[in-house]
Amino acid sequence: MANETERRKIDHIRICLEKNVEAKNLTSGFENVFFVHRAVPRVDYESIDLSVDFLGHKFSAPIIVEALTGGAEKATEINRVIALAVEELGLGMGVGSQRAAIEDESLEYTFKVVRENAPNAFIIANLGYSQIASEYSIKEVKRAVEMIEANAIAIHLNTLQEVIQTEGKPGGKSLCDKIIDIADAIDVPLIIKETGCGIAAEEAELLESLGVDCIDVAGAGGTSWAAVEYYRALEAGDETKKHLGEAFWDWGIPTAVSIVEVSQTTKLKVIASGGIRSGLHIAKSIALGADMTGIALPILKAAVLGLEEVKRKLKTFMECLKTCMFLVGVSKIEELKNTPVILTGLVAEWLKARGFNIEEYARRAP
Repeated sequence: MANETERRKIDHIRICLEKNVEAKNLTSGFENVFFVHRAVPRVDYESIDLSVDFLGHKFSAPIIVEALTGGAEKATEINRVIALAVEELGLGMGVGSQRAAIEDESLEYTFKVVRENAPNAFIIANLGYSQIASEYSIKEVKRAVEMIEANAIAIHLNTLQEVIQTEGKPGGKSLCDKIIDIADAIDVPLIIKETGCGIAAEEAELLESLGVDCIDVAGAGGTSWAAVEYYRALEAGDETKKHLGEAFWDWGIPTAVSIVEVSQTTKLKVIASGGIRSGLHIAKSIALGADMTGIALPILKAAVLGLEEVKRKLKTFMECLKTCMFLVGVSKIEELKNTPVILTGLVAEWLKARGFNIEEYARRAP
């Protein structure tokens, strides 16, 4: 089982680096979100502060490198490089599913390398919903946290991927009860994280009632795990799984929409991820209601090129965010939540159809 899991992790890294795995005909929706430009400067550029407090930790900017990898030899260097970068820049990161290390202790080092190289950074442990629902107890959850001295743990919801994946186990009816038990038993924040399909208002309200602390919307428009599994099925000659991957390539709720659905219906902390490709996307996410943002694929591609490339990429995101804040006249991240934004196109149509008042975003006082 462990070898099978390790091989799958290697497949995922390779395919994400070599193939086009992003959404085809669906976007994250940020092109439908517009700031109102303020031509007369309201703040000094040098005074702009990107720092935020999130889940009890101070970040230099609202950026977490999303759960990427672990559990395979090739993943070790990727995790090491990213850890060094977030430690130096004062950011955070999540590790990939720790299932492989739960199954085989010899693979723990592929995850432990993160804390070793980022002793002060905010680190998120990670386990899949399928294992939580059917196999794992509180013991495995605590082991995942202790393995990397994590500041929080995420349970990722990859239901679509589990269906398409040849080795998948898409069950999970007992998950809600397990979430309640985990929330009561652990002493770090519990994050529920989607994996590219987004989270709707109804699901957010349910998760809030179960006792979770934070939702990572991981909306549609960025990396499609249906696409990743499509390529694996193509290589394996599995026509049925290949068809499923192609049919559901663009399945999900666009990230911009999901941010509003979750933030407007719960009091939970919100991480915006799924197609975050610039600092402008970060600013728009915060303006829509997110507290933090997550970036995955661009950092994975940078990580294989080395530490300096990862730092350059992250600094570019931060500088772009700072530029946007200057152009809308705010000096602190939290002030973006009061900045007027105009919602158009699919995002506006979707939210109106779902009963959300989009005009209130446009009328906000900066």
